[in-house]
Amino acid sequence: EVQLVESGGGLVQPGGSLRLSCVTSGFTFSSYAMAWVRQAPGKGLEWVSVINSGGGSTYYADSVNGRFTISRDNAMNTLYLQLNSLKTEDTAMYYCAKAKRSTVVALPPERLDPHDYNTRGQGTQVTVSS
Repeated sequence: EVQLVESGGGLVQPGGSLRLSCVTSGFTFSSYAMAWVRQAPGKGLEWVSVINSGGGSTYYADSVNGRFTISRDNAMNTLYLQLNSLKTEDTAMYYCAKAKRSTVVALPPERLDPHDYNTRGQGTQVTVSS
């Protein structure tokens, strides 16, 4: 059974930082592209960042580019998202997502097909407020 367990969210002031983690199990983590998506209250899903299976290619939404960093530790089956220079508009539930197939090519968020990612965890809440 595929499991994705996110953690690391919390309440932080504008300009602060957080590091999100997604611990995975039930599949060969190193074979799949992974992504982070978020959903703000009353809004739809926003694809935030994508990373290829080896970790050498990373992509970001314009809204977070230069502030967020996606990474992965294939030995630990864990995906990360470093959030820096946080803004109030970053407040959302953050989820990690797994590519549906190992053949899915990592693409920038604006180009990917959401149907290529079919698994999310329970999410971790990030709240940016003074």
